[in-house]
Amino acid sequence: MSYTELSGIGWEKGVMRRDPSDVIKVGDLYYVWYSKGPDSTGYTATVWYATSEDGVDWAEKGQAVAKGKAGSWEAGGVFTPNILVAEGKYWLFYTGVSQEYTRPFNPDSKIGMAVSDSPDGPWERIGSGPVLVNSDDPSDFDSHLVDDACLIVRDGKYWLYYKGRQLGKSPAQTKMGVAIADRPQGPYVKHEANPVIQGNHEVVVWPQGEGVAAMIGTTGPKEITNSVLYSEDGIHFSKLHDVVEGPWAAGAYRPEAFTESGKGDLPEWGVEIGRPRGMKGQSWQKGQLPFIQRWDSELQ
Repeated sequence: MSYTELSGIGWEKGVMRRDPSDVIKVGDLYYVWYSKGPDSTGYTATVWYATSEDGVDWAEKGQAVAKGKAGSWEAGGVFTPNILVAEGKYWLFYTGVSQEYTRPFNPDSKIGMAVSDSPDGPWERIGSGPVLVNSDDPSDFDSHLVDDACLIVRDGKYWLYYKGRQLGKSPAQTKMGVAIADRPQGPYVKHEANPVIQGNHEVVVWPQGEGVAAMIGTTGPKEITNSVLYSEDGIHFSKLHDVVEGPWAAGAYRPEAFTESGKGDLPEWGVEIGRPRGMKGQSWQKGQLPFIQRWDSELQ
């Protein structure tokens, strides 16, 4: 992987931007959504967006989704967005928490959705509650939380890959599941084979030919970490490639994600939470807030 500083949504003193969505192109512009807020964790954030003509110089356009009403499931923060384009509309998925952020913090997050006729909004929430919630069975892998939606269209249905954590488990024991819907707005039904991947803290999924691929970071069993996995059916995954220093909490430019063309391939570029590597001498300093940078793939 190689990494590039970005203007507009890159490092900015006193500003936190993190957890970018996948990138889409509408007309001549690329769009990305992300968490923006006052603290490094993102748990108090709201969802913002930016546009770019070249994927390097970005213009921040404003807030897309605000926190929910006091007392709601999303009153504490909305963050980790992702986008689905379907039926002539734009469907913006995001994670929400009900409580205000205080240390220590043990999030009980759920996934919500808003819809718009334009990528620039305005956005209207779908219903009064989340579209995907944590399981009420303590033995399930996602009984504590669900987070980090990533959408593809497959077999005429909408596949929502997500990460989940079981009650009593640590973030290092996060796994991935999938929920499938007949319509963009749901209902999304969790697959009986969940969890479909036994690890991964960041959900990066794309169509790979007729199948599905997923990029795995540093979380999970060592036999799958830092790799790309592949599945013919979108459920049963096996290792395809190793990845050296892969992107962190990445979004990818996936032009075939919603087309069912059978021509999907490894994303060539995307955006991620910025880190010191590749930042031309910059290094983390105490109190430095997350920012967004670009990655370009160079698989070995």
